Amino acid sequence: MDSAPIPTPEQNERDALAAALLEEEDALDGVKAEPTRPSDLYLDTVNRNALDFDFEKLCSVCLSNVHIYGCLVCGKYFQGRGKSSYAYAHSVHEDHHVFINLETGKVYVLPDGYLVADPSLDDIRHFLNPTFTPDSIKYLSSAAHLRSPAFDLSNKPYTPGFIGLNNIKRNDHLNVVVHALLHVPPLRDHLLLSNFVGKEPELVKRFAALAKKLWNPRLFKAQVSPHEFLQEVVRVSGGRFKITEMGDPADFLGWLLNRLHIDMGGSKKRNSSMIYRTFQGEVRLETQQVKVNKDAFGVARPQFDIDRDIKKTTNPFLFLAVDLPTPPLFQDAEDKNIVPQVTLASVLSKYDGRTTQESAGQLKRYKLTALPPYIILHYKRFTKNNFVEEKNPTIVNFPLRGVDFAEYLDAPREGTPTVYDLIANVTHESVAGTTRDKEATVWKVHLRAGGGGGENEKWFMIQDLILEETRKDMIFLGETVLQIWERRVDAAAGIAAGVEDTVASTSAKMDVDL
Repeated sequence: MDSAPIPTPEQNERDALAAALLEEEDALDGVKAEPTRPSDLYLDTVNRNALDFDFEKLCSVCLSNVHIYGCLVCGKYFQGRGKSSYAYAHSVHEDHHVFINLETGKVYVLPDGYLVADPSLDDIRHFLNPTFTPDSIKYLSSAAHLRSPAFDLSNKPYTPGFIGLNNIKRNDHLNVVVHALLHVPPLRDHLLLSNFVGKEPELVKRFAALAKKLWNPRLFKAQVSPHEFLQEVVRVSGGRFKITEMGDPADFLGWLLNRLHIDMGGSKKRNSSMIYRTFQGEVRLETQQVKVNKDAFGVARPQFDIDRDIKKTTNPFLFLAVDLPTPPLFQDAEDKNIVPQVTLASVLSKYDGRTTQESAGQLKRYKLTALPPYIILHYKRFTKNNFVEEKNPTIVNFPLRGVDFAEYLDAPREGTPTVYDLIANVTHESVAGTTRDKEATVWKVHLRAGGGGGENEKWFMIQDLILEETRKDMIFLGETVLQIWERRVDAAAGIAAGVEDTVASTSAKMDVDL
């Protein structure tokens, strides 16, 4: 066994300081909240405009994350509250006296050291640690949510859930995935009602905290920074995803779904986590060695031969890869690139069980055998060659409502819902042409608010901090990369929204590129 690393003198000093602060705070915790006293007049120095709890809870002096308090006057973070602490020194030197424990939400006046129990501070506590109840989240996906705006400190209205996320540097490809997932009702509600107080993985804790901030109806400003969550993503992924470099949102989505599944206690069994219950489906793959036969018109082309062996396998999936047709090589008469368009039905024909694809000397065809409550489609828009990474500019025409997947489902049972409505659409924007330019890339997400179509449904476009209501007939014009479709459920028939009983997961990590 490897021997434990020997602590450095600096680490020993920090640990000793933390232990001393903890002992000092334990002694101070015996002080009960007192009724109103002259020192409570310090509460009028609280500056809500300076408060921002989106960043990592680190002391601004020693960078420790143990026993951190936030100054409610200037917004800075300090360690401890005892006489030898940095928060105590700050209160004396800067004449700032009101501090909040960033873990418990308790408010103290320093240097006096007593606990404050004042209802006027409840809004700050809710801003720091938003809490939700089943009743408060019941209508988040309905038109009633649109008719009940919240208001920030400037008395400007905003709709919880539909606010901007800060682009720290080059993380807009991560922001669109966060937005899309946090608008999937089962996953969103699970995170909003969570109360992680044990040894749950830090990634899940921070993702839940970000969800609560995004849907918080008592924000001081209508924007949120994903800094804490993305810092954990960088750490857990070993630097695979960075906030300083542009990346592929589909790659991040695949990694995040599998990671959340494991961190939520998931296993290889179906429905073993919220991720599997929400997104896991099943597809059947048939393969056969290529043999060229002539069709009825005498044209030689590879075809499936039922008289030869066909290998059949079933695979679980968390999202489906959709191939786009090759764009034209030539230009039109006006010397401009032709932007081809295809229908959603034509690209989904890959999963009809009849359309074949040739790859590595084999013919392949796909058929869905189980549909999940939410289908994620990945349009494979980018390909690499020996020289550059190419972009397929093909536009996909799709409706926002009423896409029936029955044609792609093998032997659907009677009463099984197969109609889906779109709830999130991630698009890519860059300079014109077929070469991918990562430096000039912009990622946007379209999100559905409300539902049911008509006036009860609106769509918003979010790009970092930019939020705009968008016309429904303009959404398909972007270069779509990811979509999330929601299955309609016949409540009257009592049909459950779970995955079909036929799903049999064979791997903890889903195949996402088929």
